[in-house]
Amino acid sequence: MRPDAEEFSFEASLPATCFPTAAALGSSWDVDLLVRVGEALGDESRAAGVSVLLGPGMNIKRSPLCGRNFEYLSEDPVLTGHLAAALVRGIQSRGVGASLKHFAANNQETDRMRVSAEVDKRTLREIYLAGFEYVVRQAQPWTVMAAYNRINGVHAAQNRWLLTEVLREEWGYDGLVVSDWGAVVDPIAAVEAGLDLEMPGNNGGSTARIVQAVKDGLLDEAVVDRAVARVLRLARRAGTDAAAPAVDTEAHHALARLAAVESAVLLKNDDGFLPLDPGAITKLAVIGEFARSPRYQGAGSSKVNPTKVDNALDALTALAGDGMSLSFAPGFSLTGQGDEGEALLAAAVSEAQTADIALLFLGLPEGQESEGFDRAHIDLPDAQIRLLQAVAEANPNVVVVLANGGAVRTSPWDRQARAVLEGWLSGQAGGGAIADLLFGKANPCGRLAETIPLRLQDTPGYLNFPGSGSTVSYGERHYVGYRYYDAKEADVGYPFGHGLSYTTFDYADLDAVVEGEGPDVQVRLSLTVTNTGSRAGKEVVQLYVGDTEASVDRPVRELKAFSKVELGPGESRPVRFTLRARDLSFFSTQHGRWVLEAGDFTIAVGASSRDVRLATVVTVTAPLLTLPLSGDSTVGDWLAHPTGGPLFRKVMSEMEGSAMASDPTIFRMIASLPLSRLVAMTGGVLPGDLVERLLDQVADGHGPETGRPAA
Repeated sequence: MRPDAEEFSFEASLPATCFPTAAALGSSWDVDLLVRVGEALGDESRAAGVSVLLGPGMNIKRSPLCGRNFEYLSEDPVLTGHLAAALVRGIQSRGVGASLKHFAANNQETDRMRVSAEVDKRTLREIYLAGFEYVVRQAQPWTVMAAYNRINGVHAAQNRWLLTEVLREEWGYDGLVVSDWGAVVDPIAAVEAGLDLEMPGNNGGSTARIVQAVKDGLLDEAVVDRAVARVLRLARRAGTDAAAPAVDTEAHHALARLAAVESAVLLKNDDGFLPLDPGAITKLAVIGEFARSPRYQGAGSSKVNPTKVDNALDALTALAGDGMSLSFAPGFSLTGQGDEGEALLAAAVSEAQTADIALLFLGLPEGQESEGFDRAHIDLPDAQIRLLQAVAEANPNVVVVLANGGAVRTSPWDRQARAVLEGWLSGQAGGGAIADLLFGKANPCGRLAETIPLRLQDTPGYLNFPGSGSTVSYGERHYVGYRYYDAKEADVGYPFGHGLSYTTFDYADLDAVVEGEGPDVQVRLSLTVTNTGSRAGKEVVQLYVGDTEASVDRPVRELKAFSKVELGPGESRPVRFTLRARDLSFFSTQHGRWVLEAGDFTIAVGASSRDVRLATVVTVTAPLLTLPLSGDSTVGDWLAHPTGGPLFRKVMSEMEGSAMASDPTIFRMIASLPLSRLVAMTGGVLPGDLVERLLDQVADGHGPETGRPAA
């Protein structure tokens, strides 16, 4: 905060560059760009005397209703992980710590300090923890922030399984775990679980309780010593004597403008309507208050006091030049329509009627999305939709520019627009970036990091969000975002990974080579991408993997790698990827680890999860996946077992006259019965000690413990 601030206020913070929000940066799909943004954030933090920057936020966008989605990167853990790691590397390269948040399964604002995310272990691992794991292993953040919510009944800030067993023992994390502000319920349980620093301080209340617990023998002093050591290590890291760098605010503003350009997504562009040609336009009507009063950032604790703010109206006026007449009408009010609503609409229609093209700047007012509460719907305000309909009736040449943090539904109105440009909350330089894109000074290259649904009712978590009674069921399991829509072959507004350009790209010559097997397997892929248009542009090449036959249900395709490639007109460039065992694996709850099953995998490359350009099938070899057998194992488990199966079949074949021995239909009927219960149900036909005898024979045979190839 500013030294002269008399009381806490988000508006009293020190001036800083307001870069595009994470929702925008996620759509850039640009790792190198996010490193540069991270470096700038680190420099400004150092200059402001900030030792740890509380970000990046990297929770998965489980539902478009989450009020804090503007702070998060994507619905996909691979994209989230790679981009968050880039931010962390950039920030920490400047001697400032990053803080991964909010760990974990923190996907809503409703009842956020009490709600329990009821989520199965496989879904946790594959969707909600995978991104965090990648950043911890690859970027080594100084701090991780434990979330407000509970996970399967246990508060994240005092969850030993999460903070110690997974984060530290399994992933090898050696940094500090800090609580979200006010997340600690029981400080003794929290420090015992692996929390090192409670925020904010509470006048020594928690400290006194911890000291007393040690004195009473309820808390091991060594546990407290370990937490203290981690706090001291962070203090040493943060206490650099190096002089803070001078911040070039103009250079950072230019970087913010570049980031906004790279993040904007051209959703629709009928017949190449964009970019605008100043030489062919006599009059341009700019309509919508957001053109003059931009909404460029989210609300809540992430709010930034910007160094300056560009608006699109001024930027468009500067680019239009003297040969074009440019008019403006607000069209709607940001403070509520009241009696002026009809007058604003009528004035906007009047401007549109006499213009060659109408540019409509629409979006979500700040009061509709923020930290602290979730959205009630995913529609634009009614007044804005009415404005669009009225303008489109007056002038068919409509271009819509959106400003929003969470996804908005476009299906009710996008047919009335020739082009739609999703600008997100594009930061303090977003106005200039939008003008650059509309006039073709820059070529759109953002791609959707989340699916835009046709309706809220179509979303995967619709029936389970936000839960009730301080509990929310993650009933869609690992079918989040495009994993759900693609599995159902459901229509969507715009698919994950979608984004248009002012040029076109061709994909060719996909080649795949498999090297090694099991945990050492590598799949090396290469293809050629060509810019087949007349403008320079960037293509985001997306690689998806599908397991053609698995022992568990798996998504049709999952993003595993991507590359943003810049190409001049007519230029071709090779693109290469390497997949490893983890990229082909799923998390097995039965084994408690990631497993790779042998067999065929479909490798697809394309421009979105629905726009697959090339595909090939590779065959991977892996050791036999085995499960321990017991009396509770089903007949099917025993029959599938390479050692237990033959032993059980032999027993059955010796049952003369029994239908179970010869009727395949009965075998199918009893396949799901635990063997111990089958034995009990036969009334002595199968010997009572059969399970024990078979288990002894399996152990004596020293054979593998189950039945499908895997690693």
